[in-house]
Amino acid sequence: MSRMWNFTCLAGSLAIAFLLSGSLAAAASIADLYRSTAVVSGQGETNRAKGLALCLEDVLVKVSGDPRLIGDPKVVELTSQAAGFVAHFQYRDRMSGVPMHDEQGSYDRPHDLTVDFDAEKIDAVLRSLGRKPWLSARPHVVVFLAVNGRKEKFALTSDRDPDMRRSLAAAAERVGLPVGLPTNAQLAKQGWNVETLPRSDISNLDAAATAAGSELALAGTLTWSDSALGWIADWRMRSDAKNYRWQIRGVGFDDAFRNGMRGAVQVLSGHGQPQ
Repeated sequence: MSRMWNFTCLAGSLAIAFLLSGSLAAAASIADLYRSTAVVSGQGETNRAKGLALCLEDVLVKVSGDPRLIGDPKVVELTSQAAGFVAHFQYRDRMSGVPMHDEQGSYDRPHDLTVDFDAEKIDAVLRSLGRKPWLSARPHVVVFLAVNGRKEKFALTSDRDPDMRRSLAAAAERVGLPVGLPTNAQLAKQGWNVETLPRSDISNLDAAATAAGSELALAGTLTWSDSALGWIADWRMRSDAKNYRWQIRGVGFDDAFRNGMRGAVQVLSGHGQPQ
């Protein structure tokens, strides 16, 4: 009876946490899927072209749910024509309110270039690449992550390590996947911590996510390795009665989270085993 009470309490608390925070990355609208932002230097045409190219690749991946398009020669070729697929773009000066230096013009100030692409044109491009838009409602994912760092070990939660939380949120937003994190107290009620999470059955993690009003779990272990010269990230997920595992080695945690989110979206969109 006590165990069931703890589980129910955990589920309810998780649901409340998601409602209050809106998740790390909120559910994307259709319009959001066709929007991307890149950091560029100033508003010159040359740098804008580079930004549009980056945004086009991001949007093709986000709309299709297939990260295998990254670096695809056909996509690389299309990025040189990115301006032809744009519906609207705008700049935001990242140093707004900071006076220019004597020899600094607006040409070299960092700007966020936000681009809205024409949905019909992007859909047509995806069809030419043998893909199709993934426009159905995207599942909400709870991330259960054990972190084994240089100096400390911990489970990443909604109330710990803001740098990692921001990085995870940015990676999730980039692929259009709504994600959330449990609190440390919620994990403790289930006996889940940095030591037990890697051994926890994915079906139990899925059950907690579902009971919390989310849909499934993404479990991961992030381990610092001097020999690999960076983090080793191991990810696992279950979808459509099939288990998936993937790994990336020797990277910063930004790249580790991008790998996790790209792998998850590849699985959930039906594009198979992440690399």
